[in-house]
Amino acid sequence: MKWNLRLAAANRGIWKASQLQRMLAEHGLKISAGKVSGLWSGEPASIKLDDLNVICTVLNCGVEELLIPEPDKVRKTDDQQTAPAAGRGLERADGDTTPA
Repeated sequence: MKWNLRLAAANRGIWKASQLQRMLAEHGLKISAGKVSGLWSGEPASIKLDDLNVICTVLNCGVEELLIPEPDKVRKTDDQQTAPAAGRGLERADGDTTPA
């Protein structure tokens, strides 16, 4: 996923992390300057859903504007390569096959 906070904020005339920090605090999300800077300039390793909700509320946007999928960066594992093909049945533990 690509973290798109800075562009989403800029689209709303918010140009500085400190400005966003004040707006978040007005909505009950008080976070340190360091954490805001990390959210502003980088990609967070994790984010609480409650915090994400406040950010979306402040920016008046949905999560789809903040989190951009990057499917080309997802690697297949051996398990995914051996998964049943679309349209084929799924085998149960007793060996019976049920429609997918």
